[in-house]
Amino acid sequence: MVQAYILIQTEVGRASVVAETISKIPGVIQAEDVTGPYDVIVRAQADTVDELGRMVVARVQQVEGITRTLTCPVVHL
Repeated sequence: MVQAYILIQTEVGRASVVAETISKIPGVIQAEDVTGPYDVIVRAQADTVDELGRMVVARVQQVEGITRTLTCPVVHL
């Protein structure tokens, strides 16, 4: 299982709607609107890195109101 944080910038005023929409995507553990340089932070999981990438590109980045994403895979050192 691969987990990652997805940091999301949204259009002004869209953070709550984006977080709510993303929270319904299979594989998303949590989606919260936050303050700071990013507007939404998501924790997601998938079976493989490739599946995680497909989820981000095909599902998350397609949500209306998102302007930029940064995916940060969780590592266990």
